[in-house]
Amino acid sequence: MDQKQPFPSGVTVLVTGATGFTGAVLTRKLCERGAKVRAIARPSSKRDAFQGLPIEWVEGDVYDPVVVERAVAGVEVIFHVAAAYREAGITDDIYHKVHVESTQLLARAALGNPGFRRFVHISTVGVHGHVERPPANEEYPFSPGDVYQQTKAAAELWIRDFAPKNGLPFTVIRPAAIYGPGDRRLLKIFKMAAWPLVPVLGSARGQLYHLIHVDDLTEIFLLAAVHPRAQGEVFIGGDPKALALADIVQVISAEYGRKARLIRVPAWPFFWAAAVCEAVCRPFGWSPPIYRRRVAFFTKDRSFDTAKLRNLLGFTYGRTTEEGLRATARWYRENGWV
Repeated sequence: MDQKQPFPSGVTVLVTGATGFTGAVLTRKLCERGAKVRAIARPSSKRDAFQGLPIEWVEGDVYDPVVVERAVAGVEVIFHVAAAYREAGITDDIYHKVHVESTQLLARAALGNPGFRRFVHISTVGVHGHVERPPANEEYPFSPGDVYQQTKAAAELWIRDFAPKNGLPFTVIRPAAIYGPGDRRLLKIFKMAAWPLVPVLGSARGQLYHLIHVDDLTEIFLLAAVHPRAQGEVFIGGDPKALALADIVQVISAEYGRKARLIRVPAWPFFWAAAVCEAVCRPFGWSPPIYRRRVAFFTKDRSFDTAKLRNLLGFTYGRTTEEGLRATARWYRENGWV
């Protein structure tokens, strides 16, 4: 059962990334709880799923100063969820604009709002890179491995420096791997789990992966926006424990009435092939069929200590990882995605 965090009705909030998977869930929840919701969206963004909801849309790019000034005017809480994910044609400059420049514009604009309550900045556990000594907590060193993680790290470090110096109330959330009904980024794992033979790169049980269901994650966002103890803090937003990738596959496979057999495959040929694909595809703006970040997904340990979230804020989860995986697997099957 979902745990619903209270959120004050009538508060004017701004959501960036509202049309993305996580942002959409958050936006709907804010509307349901009586917030006055404003959202930045590109003109090309699909908004059919929001029909009938009382959302004030501000069209444009999240890194456009004019758009940001208009969107931030009068808001009391900002949920900065927007992110640039790997797609064909996205340059390094776009990652910097979406992650770093947007954060700077939003934060500076918020300083002019009387009664501003909280800037909830959404980072990523990817800023830590591969976790050599799991589990990692909020103090674990940064080691971003690609331009996405590097620019997310730069944005987080900037807001953590800027906000205290300028009296801007803020909280940083670093989500673990987000999943749930409707997600497409981790859909590949659910599809693989339906196969009789599942290839696993590297050690078949060595990779620890930390998940968070989108419903639980968005409740964390809402709690972070209002809890007094969240002010100025950083939290890793993940389930209480990580699972080995092999165990994740087995939980999903069992929901599909199967018992997947895992086959260990060396990772190094895939890293080599991914590097070649990226080099060939980039000049043409093509989306590579395989890239290093996707290979790293199957080979790097991502295990975290999420106790701070529970101990300091008293957060309770609406489901276990296993329950969430099974429910999501059913949703994919019932909707014909698997």
